Amino acid sequence: MGPAATGDAAALDAWLAESGEVLVGALWEAGPDTRVWSWSGDDRAGFWARRMTHELVVHGADAALAAGLPVQPVAPEVAADAIDEWLDIVRFVQRALPGAAAKELRAPGSSIHLHATDTPAELNAEWFVELPEEGIVWRRGHEKASVALRGPLTDVLLGFYGRLPLDDPGLEVLGDRKLLELWLERATFG
Repeated sequence: MGPAATGDAAALDAWLAESGEVLVGALWEAGPDTRVWSWSGDDRAGFWARRMTHELVVHGADAALAAGLPVQPVAPEVAADAIDEWLDIVRFVQRALPGAAAKELRAPGSSIHLHATDTPAELNAEWFVELPEEGIVWRRGHEKASVALRGPLTDVLLGFYGRLPLDDPGLEVLGDRKLLELWLERATFG
């Protein structure tokens, strides 16, 4: 019986730490360009290093929110990369998984703008997401959209991942809120 089943918090903590060390060790040993299995079309070990970093960030925030603790700010480069990756994942799901909820994110002429308000200009922490019939298209930059989600980068990341409510004090929604709500409901792994 594993530590989660026994309810032993100390054993679970140790098991999680050991598992993390095993993963990090395996990724370092493999190197970023070693070919590995992946569901994403990116068959390099670097995909998993990136994916697990973002998983740690988002699920760490989940744990803090569930415990009623403040969410620690995410390093800006990591938070921006997590948004890039999430947009790529949704695009991949739309094209590769028949029947996925993400396929419903087609609204020709509609768009979403994400705007981090607390980052240096050189990070370019703004995203423009279009929802054409062929599937989402996105790019970094400031453009007028059907709806905008604005706030500190960590809050925008967590709001866009559906971890923070759109009414969170750190977030501002401008424009077609229903479109953003549709995104949050349908932008899934499948």
